[in-house]
Amino acid sequence: MGVADPAEGDEEPLPLFALRPAPAPTGIFIIPVSHHSPMNMPRSRTAILFIACIALPLIVGVAGSVFTVGSIAGWYVGLNKPVFTPPAWVFAPAWTVLYILMGCALFFVVKEGTGTSLARQGLILFFAQLALNFGWSLVFFGIHAVAAALAVLLLLIVLIAATTLVFRRISVPAAWLLVPYLVWCCFAASLNAGILLLN
Repeated sequence: MGVADPAEGDEEPLPLFALRPAPAPTGIFIIPVSHHSPMNMPRSRTAILFIACIALPLIVGVAGSVFTVGSIAGWYVGLNKPVFTPPAWVFAPAWTVLYILMGCALFFVVKEGTGTSLARQGLILFFAQLALNFGWSLVFFGIHAVAAALAVLLLLIVLIAATTLVFRRISVPAAWLLVPYLVWCCFAASLNAGILLLN
């Protein structure tokens, strides 16, 4: 009796372990993406988030204007001011645009998610500078403390710069949106310093 050729006849069934899928290469992970993550939230929620982010700085601006409106026509007009001081009517539209840009920057950051320590750090800095923004209006126009207002404004500039740097690590557009605000506050600090020196 001859030996059967392995190529002839029925093939032996493969062992069960051979039917298992090959393991994924080391170092590769599959990260599930939630359809409700900040980047993929429904349009209605995105719109609500955008409106809320825009409204927050505007509300702070309106609250600060309570002190501004009462002093512009009286105390502020009587101050000696630097020659590069813009007309009083420029400030309201300028600040309105800056508050909107500030809100857009906040939206871009929040949309990326708030669960990381970097995001929380950026939001803390953002709200701290927003509080100082209100505080400057109170100190300068409300209390008429020009020197103290300059100190507040210089601290505000530091916080805006820090916020911009942190935002840049989360969203580059958010950081750029804060640049006009930073430049304007530097200009405002020069005005504040000029008023301090001339009065």
